[in-house]
Amino acid sequence: MEINGSNQRRCSSDSCNHRVQAGSFWTTKTTYSVFYAKIVSKTKIPPLYLSKSTSFVVYLVPRSRWHGHCSFIERKRIVKTDMKRHAFTLVELLVVIAIIGVLVGLLLPAVQSAREAARRMSCSNNFKQIGLSLHNYHAAFNRLPPNGTGPQQAALKQLSANIGLLPFLEQQGLWEMMSNPLMPEPGETATDATSAGLWPPFGPRPWVDLNEYDPYQMQTPAFRCPSDPGMSPLGTGMSNYAFCHGDATLRIGYPPSNQYADRGVFRGMFMRDTPRKFRDVLDGLSNTIAMAEIMTDLGDRSVGGSVVNRTYFPNDDSMGSDLTICTAVVDPQRPQFIESSVTLWNSGGTSRGGRWWNYHLMITGMNTVLPPNSPTCAMQWGTSWQSGVFSSASHHQGGVHVLLADGAVKFVTDSIEAGNQQAQSISKNYGTVGQKSPYGLWGALGSISSKETIEGFE
Repeated sequence: MEINGSNQRRCSSDSCNHRVQAGSFWTTKTTYSVFYAKIVSKTKIPPLYLSKSTSFVVYLVPRSRWHGHCSFIERKRIVKTDMKRHAFTLVELLVVIAIIGVLVGLLLPAVQSAREAARRMSCSNNFKQIGLSLHNYHAAFNRLPPNGTGPQQAALKQLSANIGLLPFLEQQGLWEMMSNPLMPEPGETATDATSAGLWPPFGPRPWVDLNEYDPYQMQTPAFRCPSDPGMSPLGTGMSNYAFCHGDATLRIGYPPSNQYADRGVFRGMFMRDTPRKFRDVLDGLSNTIAMAEIMTDLGDRSVGGSVVNRTYFPNDDSMGSDLTICTAVVDPQRPQFIESSVTLWNSGGTSRGGRWWNYHLMITGMNTVLPPNSPTCAMQWGTSWQSGVFSSASHHQGGVHVLLADGAVKFVTDSIEAGNQQAQSISKNYGTVGQKSPYGLWGALGSISSKETIEGFE
């Protein structure tokens, strides 16, 4: 309350029955003028009628209340500058709740979208770091690390190219731990141990001692995409980036020294045992995929992170001429998941991307056969696991990141032109060695020297 000024005037008994208007005292819409009348002798006269409007207040005092003692009337103006409200009305409360609900409904998708955009950018930055490490490796050794390398004893030349990139990703400590003999901790027994009971340099076979060999438990941040929430049940390090082995399906995981190897299918930036050089990429570094994103297995039978077990398919090369054998595993009612009757591969709690150090194609390899976010299907024909469809995939909406051989990172959509799914793959089995990729633009990007014209990829 704020009391502004006072005014006294003498009145006769005849004038005590009067009406006082406060229109001249009203200032703003939030200000109310009230007259409080009292007898100088302290005799209080309660109001009989109080009328409020936006412009004036009327105070009526009847003649009978004065009892002839009206000698002086003290008139005071009381200005209420902040009118107190005891509560909201129900209508006001419902309107406020409705407005808040609408705002939350509008803001939450925007916040989630902004977070995914940040994760996608971080994922792209990780890929750029890997691309830079590839170029630094090539500058140091004049070649790229093969995907399928390491000592014959005991790693069996089955280590991924990630091993060689460690020192160029600021992981010198992990490189030193892995490239030297390692003493088991108390209570542990090393598999494939040296005569001194140590793990040999570069570890045991890539699928044993997953809980004991410390380098297998290490997670390199640059190998993970922030959009992928996958975690290994065994606590092993994982990877969301796979090495491109070309645009063929048959024998692409064979070492060149294998008597059944098909040299014509080694059309990718990476191959087993044999390192590539930038000079081998005759199609141009900016037109060739070196690596692409993959999803890890979440255990939910999703198309991108699952690997269909080789035993589910017939023991023949039919998938090499008909990719619909692989795409048929998708549940038609829920096209983002594998049908429940299809058997999946899951070894030691890991699957797609489950071991960053393991070269196997279903773990850290990919080929440009089916478009991104398609199934991954390993074949049992020939040498098991060395033929099949190994698709790229990601949790980003609508596509995947790819790392080109020149170090650039681009986003490729699921709708990229991928040719004829029922065409014969590049293979000596079909007499198609040396031909252009049957899998359209996507297949052409996966080959290093097939002389295809790259159009529509920017």
